[in-house]
Amino acid sequence: MSVSRPRRRSLVTLGFFAAFAVAAFAALWLLDYFVIDAGHRSSAGSAGPFAQLFDFDPETMQNALGSLSQVIAAVLGIAITVVSIVVQLAATRYTSRVADMFFRDRINLGVMGFFVVACLEALWVSLTVRKDFVPQATITATVIMASGSLLGLVPYFAYVFDFLDPEKVIARIGAETLERATSPKKTRSGAETAADRQSHALGGLANLADIAVNALGQKDKVIATDASAALRRLLVGYQQRKGALDADWFAIGAALRADPDFVALAADSLDDLASRRTWLEWKGLRQLREVFGAALTTMPEMAHVVAIDTRYVGEAALAASDREVLMLTVKFMNTYLRAALNARDVRTAYNVLNQYRQLAESLLVTRNAWPQAVLVEIAGHFKYYARLAHGIGLAFVTETAAYDMCALCEMANEYDAACHDRLLGVFLEIDREPETQAEEMALRGVRKAQAKLASYYLLHDQPARARRIHDDMASESPDRLRSIRDEMLAITSKDFWEVVDRGTNFDYLPDDRKEKLRVFFATFASLATSAPAPAAE
Repeated sequence: MSVSRPRRRSLVTLGFFAAFAVAAFAALWLLDYFVIDAGHRSSAGSAGPFAQLFDFDPETMQNALGSLSQVIAAVLGIAITVVSIVVQLAATRYTSRVADMFFRDRINLGVMGFFVVACLEALWVSLTVRKDFVPQATITATVIMASGSLLGLVPYFAYVFDFLDPEKVIARIGAETLERATSPKKTRSGAETAADRQSHALGGLANLADIAVNALGQKDKVIATDASAALRRLLVGYQQRKGALDADWFAIGAALRADPDFVALAADSLDDLASRRTWLEWKGLRQLREVFGAALTTMPEMAHVVAIDTRYVGEAALAASDREVLMLTVKFMNTYLRAALNARDVRTAYNVLNQYRQLAESLLVTRNAWPQAVLVEIAGHFKYYARLAHGIGLAFVTETAAYDMCALCEMANEYDAACHDRLLGVFLEIDREPETQAEEMALRGVRKAQAKLASYYLLHDQPARARRIHDDMASESPDRLRSIRDEMLAITSKDFWEVVDRGTNFDYLPDDRKEKLRVFFATFASLATSAPAPAAE
C-alpha cells in the first residue's frame, strides 16, 4: 500500500469532521437567530447573523478564552499520553528504534507542534483582551486553531497507529538503512562520515534481526517473516548499489571491529572482509543466521523462510557477478545444514537442501567459468553433508541430497555444462559400503537416485555416462539391485502423498524413463534374464 494512501484517508476524515461540525453549528446558529431568538432580535434591532457571530464582547471573550486555553492544553495532554504509551509498547515489543523513527517523522512533529502552538496562542490571546480593545483577528485565528486541534485528534491517532504498524515499521527500517548506507556523496550532510553510516547500517541490521527473533519468541510468524524479508531486500538492494560506493565505506574501522559479530573474528578474517568488500553482507547474513537458529527451537517452519531469503541474496550476488558474496552465501547455507543436522531436524535439512539446490541450479544458467567452479564446490558440500547425515542416522537427509545431486546432473546435461562430468563424479562418491541395516537403507535411496539418473542418460542417448553409474553399482548384490528396480517401477503417481514444497515423489519416473530403467538394470549380468514385463499403468 502506498505511503500517501493513509495520509489521504486521514485528510478526508479531517475534512469530513470539519464539514460536519461547521454544518451542525451553522444550522443551530441560524435556528437560534431566525426562530428561537427572533422576537428579541427584532426589538433590539440587532445586526445580521454573520455580524452577530463576530460581535466579540470584551467581558465574554475574557471568560471564553481562558476556558479555550484549558481545552487545548487538555487535547495536547491526551495526545501526548496516548502517543507515548503506544510508542513505548511498540518499542518494547519490536525495537527501540521505533521511538527514534517516530520523533523524526515530519507529520508527527508537525501535529505535535501545531498542538503546542495552538495552546500557546490561546493562552497569550486571553491576556490581550481589554475593555477597550478586542483583537478580533487574533481571536478568530485562535478559535480556528483550537477547532483544528480537536478535529485533528482522531485522524492523528489513526495516523499514529498506521505509522506503528509492524509491517510498515520493518519496511521503513530496511529502506532507511539501505538508503543511508548507499546514499550518494552529494546527498549526505557534510559532517557525516563513513563510520557514521556504517554504525547506522549495523544498527538497522541488528534491529531487523531483533524484531524477527522477538516475533519468533511470541510465535508471530507474520512479523518474523516480514523482518527476514526486510533483511533480504536490504542485502539484495545493496548488491545493486554496491559498485558506486566509495572505498572508505568498505574499510573496517574501530566501530566495526567493536561490533559483536566482528569482535570475535581473527584479524586476518577482518582484513579479508575488508579486501573482499563483504563486511555488510557478512553482518546481514549473520543476522539471518541468528533468526535461523531461533527458528530451529521455536518455529522450525520459519527456518525454511530464512533459507529462501538467503538463496535470494546468493542469486543477487550472482546477477551482480560478485563471487565473494556468492561464496559467503554458500558458507551460510552450509551453516544452516550443519545446524539442522546437529538439531537432528530432518524437515529443516530437507527444506534447506531444496533452497541450496535451487541456488546451485541458478549457477548453471550463466555461461561464465567461475559459477560452474562454484557449482562443483557446492556439489562437494552436498556430498559432505549427505555422508554426515548418513553417519548420524538421518537416512532421509542422505537420500534427499542424492536426489538433489541427480537433479543437478540432469540440469547440467541440459545446459551442456563443462562441469557435468565432475558433478557426476561427486554424485557417485556419496555412497559407501553399508555396515548396518540402517546404513543400507540410507544408501539404498542413493542407489535409487543414481539409477534414476542412469535412465535419464539412456533416454538422452548418453550410454557412456550411464555406464559410469553401472560400473559404480556393479558390486551390489543381485537381490538388492532387483528390489531397487522393482520398487522404482512400482511408483505410478507423480504426486507425493504428503504436502511438500518439492511437490513430486523422488522415485517417480514417466513411462519412457521406466523403459530405460529396465534397460539399465538389464545391463547387470545377474539381472539380464529377470527383467519384469512392463506393468499396466
